[in-house]
Amino acid sequence: MAKKEKEIEDYITHLYVHVNEIEHFVLFSGISVHQFIRQFSDLSALLLLKHQYEEASFNIHTQLEFVVHGQYNRFLKDFTERPTALCLLDFTDERKLNMLSPQEQAELLYIAHKKETLRLPFYHHLQNRFVYLTDEGEQITKIYFRDTEDFNLLVASVFNQQISEKAKSTAFWRKKNNIVLPELTSKKVEAYADYYEDGVLMSLYKMGKTSYGIEMRSLPENIFPDEVLGDLKLHLEKPADFLIEL
Repeated sequence: MAKKEKEIEDYITHLYVHVNEIEHFVLFSGISVHQFIRQFSDLSALLLLKHQYEEASFNIHTQLEFVVHGQYNRFLKDFTERPTALCLLDFTDERKLNMLSPQEQAELLYIAHKKETLRLPFYHHLQNRFVYLTDEGEQITKIYFRDTEDFNLLVASVFNQQISEKAKSTAFWRKKNNIVLPELTSKKVEAYADYYEDGVLMSLYKMGKTSYGIEMRSLPENIFPDEVLGDLKLHLEKPADFLIEL
């Protein structure tokens, strides 16, 4: 019997990834600020360069607002209720904000306005690991990474979170059979580094009772990243280039 072709409904989630290694940023479609903060929940504070959150703290030196670790849940809840364009970066201590020069402050405002940088946006005083930018509908997200390993960890986390959510619907069955969920490791994400530079669509689906697969499809350079998920049917007609088995 011929194997049944998968339909769009057979997939759990899709993630588009396009890495710009020279400028240290990645374009995503299919990722959310909730997933980002859930993975990097150890970040001390977030400087809000573009937002509409009304309960943020205010830094006099920079005239910018920020949220600290204990406010993340409230911040995310507000974003869910009132989606908006976001631009933020992490920092370690408010005292370090007071050390930013006028030039550095101007660069931060430029990032928020243009969604691009004048130079690599990693500041000595802030010790930031990221700059995170997304549009109102989170159709396209641009993240600057200081460390490539954080990119690998984030991609792995996005899929592992989805596998965990999928498994919740069979929680009783899992408990009864003592099933350990499969996991995508950052090392396995890193193994496909060469392909992210051209832009790939990563599509997660359930292969069996306890196994999952991630199909990877290279996409043309002339596509618009914010339209990838809207054109899924077209992209999925192309056979997968690779399959990551979990």
